[in-house]
Parts: sequence; C-alpha cells; structure tokens
Amino acid sequence: MSDLDDVKTFLADETGLATISTVQADGRVLSSVANCGVIVHPITGTECVALVSMGSAGRLKHVRRGSEVTIAIRRGWNWVAVTGKADLIGPDDQEHSFDPERLRLLLREIYLAAGGQHDDFDQYDQEMVRSRRAAILVAPSRVIGNHPSG
Repeated sequence: MSDLDDVKTFLADETGLATISTVQADGRVLSSVANCGVIVHPITGTECVALVSMGSAGRLKHVRRGSEVTIAIRRGWNWVAVTGKADLIGPDDQEHSFDPERLRLLLREIYLAAGGQHDDFDQYDQEMVRSRRAAILVAPSRVIGNHPSG
C-alpha cells in the first residue's frame, strides 16, 4: 500500500476537503481550506497531492518563497496529513513551460480528482483563466496520521 492510499481514501469523502498550511515570511503559519485530490505529477510521474489555487492566494507567495505545504484531512476522529515541497504550475509560474491548453487540462484533472463536478466546463475554464488559477502539486516527504489503517 502506498503512503498516499490513506490520503486518497480520506479525500474521497467530503469532495477532497482539507486544511492547507504554509509558512509566511514572518514565520507564522497560514491555514485555509481547499479541495484536494491525488494525481500523477505531470513532470515527475509520481503521485502527489494537488489543489487549484486562486492567483491572488497568499499560499502561492509562500510556496514561491520556499515554504513547504502541509495538507491535513480530518474525518471524524481520524486524520491524515501530508507534508512536502510543492511545485507550482500556472500563468505566473512557468518553470515547467506549460502552454495554456496543457494547464487547462491539468486544472480540470485536479478539480475532478478532488471530487468536483461541473455542468459547464467551458465556464469553469474561463474562470480559471480570469482568476489566474495555479496548480499546487505537493510531493509527499512525510505522511502521518491517526486512523484505523495507520
């Protein structure tokens, strides 16, 4: 069983709802809630935990500065957390040279992996471009938890 099997199980419930934490420049932790999914990283080919973030989100600045990301998922009294370095792929993060079409498909893949459903994907795609959404791809360096299989 991979380290991410429990993460997948937890994320499959409640449409991938998780708490995302990064470290700000002054050392304080910033936490927020987002929907996440497990996908194959489009660059490394390994599984990662991914989410789509608004271009104006503080967490993007923190990751650009080098902050690791922790994604914590709680279901009842059980929880699992993934911590690791993150890659950013978006209109303002072109280290991996994703063209707009490849980015569009990646953002959709993450959305669907997080349990998302949409009646009009053209409208979804337009909103992703308008709000300069970026993919955050977290490569797990540590997976911990308090759950029946762990």
